Amino acid sequence: MNKNLITTTLLASLPLVAVAEQQANSLDPIVVTASRNPTEITNTVAQVRVIKQQDLSLYQGQTALDVIKIQPGVSSYGSGGADKATNIFLRGYSGSQILVLIDGIRYSSATTGTAALNLLPADQIERIEILYGATGAALYGADAMGGVIQVFSKKTVKQGTHGYVTLGGGSHGHFTYGAGAGYQDDKSSISFNGSHNKNDGFNAIASPYVDSQRDKDGYDSKNGSLAISHKLNDNFTLGGSAIYNRSTSEYDNAFSTASDVITKQRNGSGQIFGDWQYAEGSNLRMQYGESIDKSSNYEDGVNTGTFNTKQQQASLQINQQLPVGEFIAGTEYLKQRVQSDTAFTKTKRDVTSGFVGYQLVQDKFDAQAFVRYDDNSQFGGKTTYNLGAAYALSENLRAGASYATAYRAPTFNELYFPMAWGSGGNPELNPETSKNSEIFVEYADNYQVTRLTGYYNNVKDLITGWTPYNLSKAKIKGVTLTSDWAINDYLFGFSYDYQQAKDASDGTNHGKLLTIRPKHKGTAYVGYRVENIDLRAEYQYVGKYYRTAGETNPISSYGLVNLSGTYRFTPNISVTARINNLFDKDYVTNSATAWGSTTTYNEDGTNVFVGVTLGF
Repeated sequence: MNKNLITTTLLASLPLVAVAEQQANSLDPIVVTASRNPTEITNTVAQVRVIKQQDLSLYQGQTALDVIKIQPGVSSYGSGGADKATNIFLRGYSGSQILVLIDGIRYSSATTGTAALNLLPADQIERIEILYGATGAALYGADAMGGVIQVFSKKTVKQGTHGYVTLGGGSHGHFTYGAGAGYQDDKSSISFNGSHNKNDGFNAIASPYVDSQRDKDGYDSKNGSLAISHKLNDNFTLGGSAIYNRSTSEYDNAFSTASDVITKQRNGSGQIFGDWQYAEGSNLRMQYGESIDKSSNYEDGVNTGTFNTKQQQASLQINQQLPVGEFIAGTEYLKQRVQSDTAFTKTKRDVTSGFVGYQLVQDKFDAQAFVRYDDNSQFGGKTTYNLGAAYALSENLRAGASYATAYRAPTFNELYFPMAWGSGGNPELNPETSKNSEIFVEYADNYQVTRLTGYYNNVKDLITGWTPYNLSKAKIKGVTLTSDWAINDYLFGFSYDYQQAKDASDGTNHGKLLTIRPKHKGTAYVGYRVENIDLRAEYQYVGKYYRTAGETNPISSYGLVNLSGTYRFTPNISVTARINNLFDKDYVTNSATAWGSTTTYNEDGTNVFVGVTLGF
């Protein structure tokens, strides 16, 4: 990125930061994703976004995807409907280049590389942390080129025994019910939650090849989560958690004449851990977990393909408090397996890893340095690292910079999917690699936090297209501005992203924008929050982007307005309502071109959900 552009933008943003006249109600959240160690968000170097339980409660009846795609720096495209296959983009990187964790365990498909966030109900989640940029690669390994999204399953936070039941409904015959219970004392805690969602759906496909696809495409989803922990003594804690989804979704297949096309999916993640606090400020943590992504497709009752993947992960991490700062080190082992009736040439690989790092947290100076080595059984060894530091120029003004390297190994689909109709996987693919620079300036006081971040990424061997191939060079650069305010009972804020993700190879598309990466994205919100009322209005804008290479097959820009609110009649009885796409915007996010034809998918118009929760 042009240095003058960054400097000018940083200086121009400073007048936007004004001192408010009233006291705000806000606390600095603790995050763990940014350094694999609990850290106040005000001491992190990389950009981090935390979506807390109180914010998640406004998304009752929605999914993790619905929550994440409204966040700064995130864009998405799907195939119509909340439950349908959807890809997200973070800082110009696609879903397979974003590492998704659930309670520290990798959660994605080993065949596609993407995570089924559209199948994780928001009511099973305690909070979500988004780590932007490539810093996470040296912390967590491959796939974190664009960032890390970590989902934390719902856990008990109150002493004693408590529980709840929920009931809700809305547009397209949406009906949901759920319940949960928990117990916590000084040594132990346990909670379990379950829900059932059913929706008749709507006709998503706008230009099918056959009329048989012009039907409603609904879904039925059953979900559950469990979390448990117990302190054996003051120094040792054992625990575990799990989250599971079982769903059936109808969808449109423009290449089929069948009238009944469905996919049955099972997704989930589970982990157990032991944590030993062997000294004040120091601990040793052991963890083992597994995640699954299983799907079977059917056309008029006939199975047309089954894809089952499993990831098994074991890790050991030590955090050692030093006289100045903290030393962090660990080792991980990852096993990926594919089981399918589709004949993949190879169906398994292992990754053995080790990492060391140092973190310094002080009043005015924060720093972080990590290096990681991953030995992939298919592609050999790869070393990644990150360096970052931030300095408080005054009580309220903070600035910093970081540099990181990252990589991603191709997925099993990209490598080994059998050839069909002249296209398939490419076993000659090389892993993607990148070098990433980032600077930021942040102004924070009792009323607001405003941050401007500039980033520049050099990407080598970017995997694109189908049949997939390595693009020799790509460059992604951009600026993100976020500002969040809390003044008395009022909340408001905005974000703006300017991004250029371009083909930098010597081919015919040199200088052209990469597919599905809009230059402009923005969000804005305003809310009112008191003891028994929580109201919020939000706006999301996504600029024009291109569905196919060479800046062809354009998708028009669109803007959406959503309203949500919760009213608590008593401490134990509340009603939550949400209206998505308030002005019934008719918009498209996906228009796929293949074999000379174009298939366009509509997204949902105005839709409403109302839910009631009874606590005890």
